[in-house]
Amino acid sequence: MKLGKAAGLDGIEIEHLLYSHPLLIVTLCVLFNIMLIHGVVPRMFGNGVIVPIVKNKNGDVTSLDNYRGITVSTCLSKLFETCILYTYEDYFQSSPLQFGFKQKKGCSHAVFLLRSVMDFYVSKGTTVNIAFLDLSKAFDKVNHNILF
Repeated sequence: MKLGKAAGLDGIEIEHLLYSHPLLIVTLCVLFNIMLIHGVVPRMFGNGVIVPIVKNKNGDVTSLDNYRGITVSTCLSKLFETCILYTYEDYFQSSPLQFGFKQKKGCSHAVFLLRSVMDFYVSKGTTVNIAFLDLSKAFDKVNHNILF
């Protein structure tokens, strides 16, 4: 976890954990194991502060479309999530065709794949039809069962 980040609703920063008494680490370990055994986390872990961030500083700062929200979560919930990801990373696998939200993958990889597939079919004399659907504005409002 990166140092110098804003504290969540509980006011705890990563530096508090880093420079705390070693007994705190043991206590957090016991707490995290209890949470895993019982399958319950504190309600506070689901709370956060949404902070608006300007997308384009040269754009219209009065437009709501020029902002994206980031959530500042509690430090303990981020630490718990990091422990879960580290412990169970072998079980969290996604499709090799997914490019978003993966390390060392991005839009350029998806564009390269699309271009390679298009070139293959065009070289065989086949017509290529492509349709794009942009749901970025409606993603939170769309019925995901119908979408999928």
